[in-house]
Amino acid sequence: MPLSRSGLGFGWLALQIILVTLLSQTRRAQAQHCIWYGECSNSTILPEKKYNCNYTGPPKPLPKDGQDLLLELCPGLVYGNQSVCCDTQQLKTLKGNIQLPLQYLSRCPACFFNFMTLFCELTCSPHQSQFLNATEFSSDPVDNRTNVVKLSYYISDMFANAMYNACKDVEAPSSNVKALSLLCGKDASQCTPTNWIQYMFDINNGQVPFAIDPVFRDDPVSGMTPMDNQTFGCTEPLDDGSGPCSCQDCSKDCGPKPVPPPTPPPWTILGLDAMNVIMWISYMAFLFVFITALLGAWCYRKRTITSEYGPIQDSNQPLSLNNDPIKSSSQVTCCESLGERFENALRYLFSRWGSFCVRQPLLVIMLSMVLVAACSTGLMHMHVTTNPVDLWSAPRSEARQEKDYFDQHFGPFFRTEQLIITTPWTDWFSFVSTTGPDILFAPILNISLLQQVLDLQTDIENLEADYKGQKVMLKDICISPLAPYNNNCTILSVLNYFQNSHDVLNHTFADEFYTYADYHTHFMYCVSSPVALDDMGHFHDPCMGTFGGPVFPWLVLGGYEGTAYNNATALVITFPVNNYLNDTDKLGKALAWEKEFISFMKNYSNPNLTISFSSERSIEDEIDRESNSDVATIIISYVIMFVYVSLALGHIHSFRRLLVDSKISLGIAGILIVLSSVVCSLGIFSYAGVPLTLIVIEVIPFLVLAVGVDNIFIMVQAVQRDERMQHEELHQQIGRVLGDVAPSMLLSSISETVAFFLGSLSHMPAVKTFSFFAALAILIDFLLQISCFVSLLGLDIKRQERNRLDILCCIKLPEGQEEKSEGALFCFFKKVYAPFILKEWVRPLVVALFVGMLSFSIAVTDKVEIGLDQRLSMPDDSYVLDYLGNLTEYLHTGPPVYFVVPEGHDYRTSYGQNQVCGGVGCNNDSLVQQVYTASLMSDYSKISTTPSSWLDDYFDWVKPQSTCCRYYNATGAFCNASVVDPSCVRCRPMTPSGKQRPNGTDFMRFLPMFLSDNPNIKCGKGGHAAYSTAVVLKDNNTNVGATYFMSYHTTLKTSSDYTDSMKMARELAYNISVSMGLKNKTHFVFPYSVFYVFYEQYLSIAHDTALNLCMSLVAIFVVTTVLLGFELWSAVLVSLTIAMILVNMFGVMWLWGISLNAISLVNLVMSCGISVEFCSHIVRAFSISTKSTRVERAEEALAHMGSSVFSGITLTKFGGILILALSKSQIFQVFYFRMYLAIVLLGATHGLIFLPVLLSYAGPSVNKAKVMAARSRFTGTERRVTEAAFTFE
Repeated sequence: MPLSRSGLGFGWLALQIILVTLLSQTRRAQAQHCIWYGECSNSTILPEKKYNCNYTGPPKPLPKDGQDLLLELCPGLVYGNQSVCCDTQQLKTLKGNIQLPLQYLSRCPACFFNFMTLFCELTCSPHQSQFLNATEFSSDPVDNRTNVVKLSYYISDMFANAMYNACKDVEAPSSNVKALSLLCGKDASQCTPTNWIQYMFDINNGQVPFAIDPVFRDDPVSGMTPMDNQTFGCTEPLDDGSGPCSCQDCSKDCGPKPVPPPTPPPWTILGLDAMNVIMWISYMAFLFVFITALLGAWCYRKRTITSEYGPIQDSNQPLSLNNDPIKSSSQVTCCESLGERFENALRYLFSRWGSFCVRQPLLVIMLSMVLVAACSTGLMHMHVTTNPVDLWSAPRSEARQEKDYFDQHFGPFFRTEQLIITTPWTDWFSFVSTTGPDILFAPILNISLLQQVLDLQTDIENLEADYKGQKVMLKDICISPLAPYNNNCTILSVLNYFQNSHDVLNHTFADEFYTYADYHTHFMYCVSSPVALDDMGHFHDPCMGTFGGPVFPWLVLGGYEGTAYNNATALVITFPVNNYLNDTDKLGKALAWEKEFISFMKNYSNPNLTISFSSERSIEDEIDRESNSDVATIIISYVIMFVYVSLALGHIHSFRRLLVDSKISLGIAGILIVLSSVVCSLGIFSYAGVPLTLIVIEVIPFLVLAVGVDNIFIMVQAVQRDERMQHEELHQQIGRVLGDVAPSMLLSSISETVAFFLGSLSHMPAVKTFSFFAALAILIDFLLQISCFVSLLGLDIKRQERNRLDILCCIKLPEGQEEKSEGALFCFFKKVYAPFILKEWVRPLVVALFVGMLSFSIAVTDKVEIGLDQRLSMPDDSYVLDYLGNLTEYLHTGPPVYFVVPEGHDYRTSYGQNQVCGGVGCNNDSLVQQVYTASLMSDYSKISTTPSSWLDDYFDWVKPQSTCCRYYNATGAFCNASVVDPSCVRCRPMTPSGKQRPNGTDFMRFLPMFLSDNPNIKCGKGGHAAYSTAVVLKDNNTNVGATYFMSYHTTLKTSSDYTDSMKMARELAYNISVSMGLKNKTHFVFPYSVFYVFYEQYLSIAHDTALNLCMSLVAIFVVTTVLLGFELWSAVLVSLTIAMILVNMFGVMWLWGISLNAISLVNLVMSCGISVEFCSHIVRAFSISTKSTRVERAEEALAHMGSSVFSGITLTKFGGILILALSKSQIFQVFYFRMYLAIVLLGATHGLIFLPVLLSYAGPSVNKAKVMAARSRFTGTERRVTEAAFTFE
């Protein structure tokens, strides 16, 4: 009977069901068999490793030791009867092979679980045949078995991506790189899920004994089902209770990437700089008010035609000068009377003293010489400080205390000898890679040049220096972190990737078609995995340096972008040398070798290499050389000033009396007195043990010469212009003149002395020392001038009156009639300059000009740069200049920064550990985590890398799964991972508690072992090289003292970069201290870097500058008020003018590119003192003048004192300053020539132009008590009252 169509269809459907069922049963049967079991013969690729034996039977149960090992390595396979496709030996091999990944990936439990799943399924899965397909075999003739030599491993894309995503952020704390950089064969940024797994299974990586071809598919293919076991994300906890990965190792756990606060926008008004706009509007408003006031006053005078002193001139008025003083005395105020009495007392004292000095010249001169000689003997104890730390950092400053703490606990920061090497070669070249696209290399990485650089490096290693008859080589002073086990010097050089060996550099594995491995491939591997102990290549060359530590590419290469290290255009070689705090003998050896190193490099020549270099001692040496080279320039400068003073003091009446009227000997004596005051100051402070600085030696003579010469000119010219009264002897005349001028000298000298002594309150050592020495030198100079110089002046006038020649005083000219005449400069000031400056139409222009200058300077004051470019401190011809330029151009990382946790933190408790560490279970605001977060916004924080954490590496090292931590069971002594000894047992048991972090006694028991363990191929986590100095053990190794966690700053190029980086690091350390609960405790976390001690001053220099200058101005105001007879308004005008000079100095600094630092601050403090000389004499002459109007009083003061100030300070300094422009030293050209010139020009223009005009408008009223006293004092003499006070005619 034929089948119907419907019956046929039903039968076909049934057949399909039967076939599917049979196929599925067949697949299930096939899924239960293995592809291998056990180990067979040695691999032909890696003879030290074995092939697995081909086996297609069912899984087999493991013995007890195998089950324990399976539970340890592959807990996911522990179920049922524990039948698997591997034996115990295969599990042991697996354990040995995963030691390196274990040490780096186990920080993140999810990552390591997924990683182990990949290899456990490969090695032991009872379902191997579902995703493993053996494709190539070889026979084992010894055991008559078959080896599996090639297979395909089917892995789902989902699994590969999940494993990669869980591991991509895991850090390697000791090396500051991603763990995948060490396990992927390339930089972590170039690693992907597929190329990571492909690299681990690549037969060329030196670890895989047979070929494994990973096939990535999500869907079944060719009867194979890709392995797609359960995975965990890094934010998920594991089933065994392990927590999620830390933020540092899992970016998803951190939330959104931190965003730095926005940079404050510049302060603008209508798109223009706000300060410029404000000062422009203020200046326009001032001009409007000023011009309006002038016009109003002019109209008022037109109607009244009355002078400001009309009532005084009118004899009918009670205040008239022509009235009887007795009748008008009732109108004198208390302050005026007190001021007159004070003035009269000073005049009387100085007159009597001057008369005594002239009458007893030998006694005064001898006592002065004895005083100078006694003070000068202190120079035998003189000590000049050239140590930059002592110069720029106060002993009690925060950075100095932190440096001292760091040096005492961890040792001083190492000394650095460094080369930066480029080449004139311009030909780039390509390496034909067998595993990817061609790689372009920069010329400096040409093997020929690398060979030459290696020869140079070797020559430097072999340099021999002599120290006290002993031979000193680099190996005697270098840092050897693994000594005494490994005495190789630390040399941070790209050649250390090749073990500093020509043979390794020349390693080449190639055939007639391709080069499979040579220095190119090794270089590319090492820059990606600098801590690798095996490059997984044909030669298995290590990347770790011969000294036992990693060589990070950003430390030895320069001139590249991103991580394209093959495009580096510069090599950087660094030789760290031990530094010593209190061992002068060892330090002397280091200095001797550095001297030989510098000499060698100066004489080294290679046309193929361009080398810049520096040594630790280079900057100090070059500063010393600079100082010595500028001695001639300074001497010429002072000689010019000395010659001018000697010649300009004389008032020549005729050519015949040229040698009689000259004052060469008196000028020389005056200069010697000035220099003696400097010597006395140096001697006294040397007695007290205060060290000198180069700033003191270079600046103070200039300052004291300015002050002293001015006083000399005032005194000598006052005598020259004075006429002796009838029946008045010479000693009486000089006493009277001294009584007139000495109060003015006292005013300026005491103002400067007090101002400088207040300046010594500064925290900056350079400013403090300068202020001390300057204040005492000016005081001694004043005392010597009113004593010794007055006696010498009396003797010189006696010589002149006897017609004896200057210098050759034994020769006498015949008597002759000579008319006394006024000096040309005095006549110019009296008859031309003073009347012109004080004309009605000139004065408003002067005010407008100087207020405009002031407005401009205020507008740009905040734009003056802060800091000191190191290049300015070097001579023009210094080799260090090239080095500093290349340092900025080529270096790709900044200085290391250490976050120091002082003694007192308890690491033995989980609570204390979680506050610091960065791994699983650690606080999200722990120290390591906060530094890591800061490194994610490096442009803002200036922190470039994750910190190297000894605590996290210790936790990885001590894990029971690792072979790192072991000890001899019998003795308890540490057993290194490379030791094969059955008596070595692991430190902690494979129990749930043993897998936890150690606490209490366990923590301290194994920590010394960790710090003494040298890294090796079986344990790369040994802490000896990386952390031996990072942890201080105390109380006989039972507790942890101070520790540090090291990171790096970003590349720092300018002073502001250095200052900002220090400020940001301190803010970060403060936040860490707060999160650790240390805010109110005696110990707190602080950052330390070697440059902090030099740049801390710039954090507060603006405040220090304002404080120093304000204190100086206050001192000047108070002293001026008192010594001018309590004339408050006069003191205000002096202080105002000096303040204008100081503000204008900032304007000049901005225009001339002079930055604000300790040197310029010293000059600003000095300018404050010199400005007193330009202003105080003019104001005092105005205050005691008895002319009828302010204009006339200002004109008289300018005529008589202006010429002395101009000839005494301005001309004296101008010639000497111009010579400084010829200095080879950039620091002299910028901070001395430019600033000195600005000081003199601004002081002269304000004192001789602006101040007289200001006095003519707003000067104090005449002191009526002084006027009446002057009249009574000159009653019966030929002098008119109006000439009685401070006229030198």
